[in-house]
Amino acid sequence: MKQPIAHIQNLNFQYQQKLVLRDLNWTIQRGEHWVLCGISGSGKSTLAKAITGLENRFGEIKINFDLASKLPAQVLLVESWYQFKNVEGVANFYYQQRYTAQQTKETLSVNAELAHYGKDNNLAYADVYSILNALGFADLKDSQLIELSSGEHKKLQLVKALWLKPQLLIIDQPYVGLDAASRKKLNDLLDKACADGVHLILISNEDELPKSINHFAEIQKGKLVAIKSKIHAAVLSKIDLGNIPEFLKVAPIYQSQQIAKMVDVNISYGEKQVLKNINWEVKAGEKWLLQGPNGSGKSTLLSLINGDHPQSYANELYLFGSKRGSGESIWDIKEHIGLISPEFHWYFDVNATVFQSIASGLYDSVGLFKTLPYSKVIQVDELINYLGLSEIKNDLLNTLPLGKQRLVLLARTIIKSPELLILDEPCQGLDKYQTRYFNQLIDEIANNGMTVIYVGHYESQLPASLEKRIVLEDGKVKEISEINKDLKLKESIKDFEGTI
Repeated sequence: MKQPIAHIQNLNFQYQQKLVLRDLNWTIQRGEHWVLCGISGSGKSTLAKAITGLENRFGEIKINFDLASKLPAQVLLVESWYQFKNVEGVANFYYQQRYTAQQTKETLSVNAELAHYGKDNNLAYADVYSILNALGFADLKDSQLIELSSGEHKKLQLVKALWLKPQLLIIDQPYVGLDAASRKKLNDLLDKACADGVHLILISNEDELPKSINHFAEIQKGKLVAIKSKIHAAVLSKIDLGNIPEFLKVAPIYQSQQIAKMVDVNISYGEKQVLKNINWEVKAGEKWLLQGPNGSGKSTLLSLINGDHPQSYANELYLFGSKRGSGESIWDIKEHIGLISPEFHWYFDVNATVFQSIASGLYDSVGLFKTLPYSKVIQVDELINYLGLSEIKNDLLNTLPLGKQRLVLLARTIIKSPELLILDEPCQGLDKYQTRYFNQLIDEIANNGMTVIYVGHYESQLPASLEKRIVLEDGKVKEISEINKDLKLKESIKDFEGTI
C-alpha cells in the first residue's frame, strides 16, 4: 500500500496568545481531494500555510512525494490574497496608481510575469496557452500587472498553478472575484489536473466545486473534523441585527438629485479600449447592482464615479450635480462617497488598528492622522459595538483573519453615513453567515435613503434592497433593467437550503 500524500500529526499553531490549531491530525490518502470549509477565522488559511512551510508551527507534517511521477515534487499554495510587486521588487503601490498611464510601466506585463515563472520552474511556455484560453485570459497577455482587476489577478495565480501542476495543490478561496463562466471553466481545469495526478485541497464555502472533490472537512476548536458533505451553515431566516446606531438612521443631505451621469464615456489605455460609449445615470436614493464578466470594465466605471480616474476630465461626466473638471477636487468628491473594493483592501494600511481603520473613513484617509473629537469617538465606538468588533478594536488590522479585515473596512465605508455607497464585491473573504449579515446590514442602512452601487457575481448573495441592474460586457452597456425580486428570493432559497 502506498504512503499517504500527506500526514499531519499533533499540529499546533499559536498567534498572539490564541491557540489557532490544537493537536490537529490529518491524513490525506492517494486519490483523495479535499474541501476545507467552515467559518471565517477558524484556521483554514493558517493550516494551508503550515503545510506549505509559510508558518512556523509545532507538530509533524510529512509530505510523501511520488518520485516516479512526472509532476513536480512540490506543494503549492495559491493564497486568497496576492500582492504583486513592481520591477524593483517593491509592493508599495497606492490605490489610484492603477489608473495612471505613466505609472503602469513600473510593473511587469502578464506575458513577462509568465515568462519568468516558466523559466524559474522549467516549464514549456507553449503549455500555458491552453490554460490562458480556457480561463479567457489570453487577451490580457500584454496588460501590466497593475492594470488587472482583483478577479484577473486571481486568474493569473490560477494559471500559474495549473501550468505547474504540483503533486499537492492548495487553493485558498479559488472562486473569489471570478464570474460564473470562469468558475465553471476553473472546475473543469481542476478536474483535469486531478486526473493527471495532482492532489487537491480547496479552502472554500462555495457550492460549485470540481467533480473530483471526494472529501470534506472543517476546523472546529482548532481540530480538523471530517464531514460527509458540505452542509450550509447559514439559514434563510432573518438575522437579528440589534439596534442600528442613530447616526446611521439619519437621511443623507443630497446637494443634487443627480449622483452620477455619464454621456458617451470612453476610456482607453493605449490601443486598448476599456469603456465604450457608456451612458448611465444614477439618481439619489437608487440602489444599483453592477455586473459583468471579469475584465468587462466594472472597476474602471467605478473609478470614474469615485473620482480616481484621470481620464474622467476628458469625458462628459457629472458627479453630484457638477460636471467633472469644474473646479472640484478629488477630496470634494470623496466627501460624498463610502467605498470598499478588493483593490482598495490591497492598498490599505493594514498596520492601523481596528479603531483607526474605521475612524479613517471620516476623513477619507488610508490610516488615521488626526485626533478625533469626542463626538466622533463615540460614533466610532457605537459602530464597533453594533458590529460586534469591541474585543478587537485595538488589534492591528493585519493580525486579523481576512474576513474580519473585510468587515472592518466595510465599517469604514459607512461610518460617515455617505450619500453614495460603492460596494465592489464587498463580501470577498467572508463566510456565508458574514455575507448574509453584511447584506442585511446594507438593507437596514439603505432605509435612510442612501444611494448604493453594489458589485456582486453571485445572484443569491445580494442585498434585498437592490432595485436596478446595469450589466457590462466587453466595455459596453449590455443591459439596464429592473431587478426581479421574486427571482432573487428563489435564488436565495436555493443557496441557503440543502446540501451538496
